[in-house]
Amino acid sequence: MNALSFGLLALFAFVILLFFSTVFLASRYKRCPSDKVLVIYGRVEKGKSSRTMHGGGSFVWPLIQDYAYLSLTPITISIPLENALSLQNIRIHVPSTFTVGVSTSPEIMTNAAERILHLTQDKIEDMCKEIIFGQLRLTVASLTIEQINQDRESFLEAIRHNVEPELNKIGLHLINVNITDITDESDYIASIGKKAASEAINRAKVDVAEQDKIGAIGEAQAFREREVKVAEEMAQAEIGRKTADANQRIKVQEREASAVQGENTANANIAEYNAQLEVKRAAALQQGEVAKYEAQVSIQQALYKAETERLRAEEVVRQEIEKSKVEIAAEAEAEKVRREARGVADGILLKYEAEASGIRKLLDSKAAGYQKLVESVGGDAQAAATLLMIEKLEELVARQVEAISNLKIDKITVWDSGGNGDGSSTSNFISNLFKSLPPLQDISEMAGFQLPEYLGKMREKNIVAGNPVEGEAPDAPKAEEK
Repeated sequence: MNALSFGLLALFAFVILLFFSTVFLASRYKRCPSDKVLVIYGRVEKGKSSRTMHGGGSFVWPLIQDYAYLSLTPITISIPLENALSLQNIRIHVPSTFTVGVSTSPEIMTNAAERILHLTQDKIEDMCKEIIFGQLRLTVASLTIEQINQDRESFLEAIRHNVEPELNKIGLHLINVNITDITDESDYIASIGKKAASEAINRAKVDVAEQDKIGAIGEAQAFREREVKVAEEMAQAEIGRKTADANQRIKVQEREASAVQGENTANANIAEYNAQLEVKRAAALQQGEVAKYEAQVSIQQALYKAETERLRAEEVVRQEIEKSKVEIAAEAEAEKVRREARGVADGILLKYEAEASGIRKLLDSKAAGYQKLVESVGGDAQAAATLLMIEKLEELVARQVEAISNLKIDKITVWDSGGNGDGSSTSNFISNLFKSLPPLQDISEMAGFQLPEYLGKMREKNIVAGNPVEGEAPDAPKAEEK
């Protein structure tokens, strides 16, 4: 029992496995509908990126292959082409509708699988519009207005010839082209229509005159034949009467004369009618020629107007281009001047900011130094100023000496009389010359401070009754009296 149960269980498992394997393999077999193209990609034939098929089916291996469908539903694209330049340099509007779809040709299907497999319909339409716009403009530029307007079959064939190969490159083919209407801004096509209408009217007038002429000629011929027939019948009756009765010869002769006279009258009437017919024919021909030349004049006037408008438009475009160039150059020059001025201003501003920063730092340093100097002398600002002046004393004396050293004396003549016991005149001159230098006490007084006492004091002079009296100056330097 155990072996039988195990066998049944194994058989049941095998059946289940076979069933699921069959279902799985069946799910990997993909059929292609008639309105789609099946694209199998992944590991396919060597040297190819994908395998395409229309109709039928194929097995898609799991893991190493995958599949997708391309719709064969036609796509209708509106192309509102405007201002396309024709071979005659006339801009025309060619609104049209193009119907495209994925091709079922093997090579083109491969292009579609490589370029538009996962694109949305909007992106495919945008791509087609770019291609169609460019090729349609190229086609219009190679044809004249007459070729485009009159021979629509050739125009559509030229469009198909230019657009179809470009669409094939992305896997599409051109199904249909429908040109809705062709217009132009200069009314050239309308002028061509007016010209054709005028020519048709003139031809109709000539045809009417020709038919009138044919009718008149036929009527004259019928009248003449009738007269001739009457004359023949009368002549036969006259002959019969001559044989019947000799006495009636005179009457027969008179009747013959009357018949001849009638025939002559008929001939005269025919000639007059022919003359009138020729007059009417000449009048109709004249009217047709006049209408023809009037139509030519109208056409020339329309061509002149179109050429004038074209030249005026070219001149306006040229003037606009020149104006734009001048404005751009002026804007560039103004921008250059503004940037140069801004650069100079920034440089000057940075210079003055640097100078101000330097002066500010110098003053801060001096203020800190002066503060420390005042603190070092116990807060006595006068003593601090004295110390600073002492540092500059050597420079002040040098400045005084420099003032004397710059004096140029070529020659000094001294008349020495021997003096009065206090030295010779020459020695007194030299002493007085050096005394002309301001002493240190005078310099310090002018600077606004007082030297220390160990450097001496100024002599105090008292003016009493107009006589100077020397005061005490025990510490005054003796150099003043030398």
